Amino acid sequence: MQDTDALLDSLIRSAEPEAAAAVVRLIRDGSDAELAAVNPLAFAAEHRLAEAAVISALLHAARLGLFEMTWNVICPSCGGILDANATLKGVRQDAYHCAFCTLDTEPTLDDTVEVSFRVSSRVRRIGAHDPDGLTFWDYHRQVFFGSAVNFPDAFSELADRALVESAELEAGERIILALRLSEPAIVLDPVTHATHTIELVGERTDERQDLTLVFSDSRGCATGGALRPGPVRLTLDNRTAARVLPGVFSAGEALQALIGGRRPFLSAKRLLSSQTFRDLYRTDTLEIDQRLKIVSLTFLFTDLKGSTALYERVGDLVAYDLVRAHFRILNEIVAGQSGAVVKTIGDAVMATFPTPDRALAAALAMHEAMNRFNAERGVNELILKIGIHEGPCLAVSSNDRQDYFGQTVNIAARVQELAGAQAVFATESVVRHVGSSCLLSARRVRSEQRSLRGIGGGVTIYEIA
Repeated sequence: MQDTDALLDSLIRSAEPEAAAAVVRLIRDGSDAELAAVNPLAFAAEHRLAEAAVISALLHAARLGLFEMTWNVICPSCGGILDANATLKGVRQDAYHCAFCTLDTEPTLDDTVEVSFRVSSRVRRIGAHDPDGLTFWDYHRQVFFGSAVNFPDAFSELADRALVESAELEAGERIILALRLSEPAIVLDPVTHATHTIELVGERTDERQDLTLVFSDSRGCATGGALRPGPVRLTLDNRTAARVLPGVFSAGEALQALIGGRRPFLSAKRLLSSQTFRDLYRTDTLEIDQRLKIVSLTFLFTDLKGSTALYERVGDLVAYDLVRAHFRILNEIVAGQSGAVVKTIGDAVMATFPTPDRALAAALAMHEAMNRFNAERGVNELILKIGIHEGPCLAVSSNDRQDYFGQTVNIAARVQELAGAQAVFATESVVRHVGSSCLLSARRVRSEQRSLRGIGGGVTIYEIA
């Protein structure tokens, strides 16, 4: 415990104090269920803390070894975890299949890859570290379903109504359940992700019907069939090398009410746009040949106008110090808007934001900060040119760093090339974003059709004074 106390003290020193203190209390006093899969956004809302501060605190805690990050591919329909990975490298590019929903899902970092945090077993041993010891419902809530599923307060009542029967089978075990079905049902094993849907057709019968289900090491096996309403003898045969937990669920309103609630979760896209994540996990995020889709990401490019003349006018040493100071200012503004600096190129900055309004707010703040900086020096030397664009892209690995590739990146860079001094140039998807309206209400905005170097066709560009 002495080593843990030292790590907790280090966390308090490295992260925002209130968020760090809340995470420390969670580690010391939280229940096993609370520590199994921490949803940073839900935790922030519960404790009335800033989301960015909580994310940063948990990232620092993970870096110290207090937590382990889990990158889960989740089914967008049921919220079940289709694949759990220790790093983003484990997420494959091809589609995942949810047998429970009979749905194929192509992974995108926006909404099908979530990141949650589990307390390290070296700090506190909890039930989720030994899932074979979890009860039927604890396994579902702590292992099978992702942190986006918002279980209702009346969970026990709904669970009783939704569950027809459940079983626990050790490796090689075989049991028989006697059921009476009056509505369609689904058999689900959360360990192997195997499912069997039971449709009810025809007249009710009093004759016993037989159904045999075999659980194998083939993950995500989906089968189905039809029976008549009435008695069923269900034989369950576990041919895996581990325990299975099959349950027979009534496919009705109670099941939907039990698992249908959703809450915000930390997406991989948002985490990759966290400055703290990029600072703490600079390398080893993606495989060299890994390409993961992002449906919508906002890119902001900046450059200094007349930087070559600045070096000639004030000399290399002074100019270098000025440019470094400008980088520090921009980095703070980007981080303050939940963004991250991907890289600097000469005097230019490339940054990403989860939403267009965050990027726009950062751009406006950058101009204001540079104006103050120049006013303090009494010389108007650092003039920013800023361009913003939003759209789909690929998360890739480049030069041992996590980077982005695609036409959206190219357009954002070209928009910045068009930008004049003291103005922000942005595309229509940025300006029309619902969160941008309040930022633009008191500003002069004009638009015109422009050609971008290397980009076919005209693009509507908005100049924000």
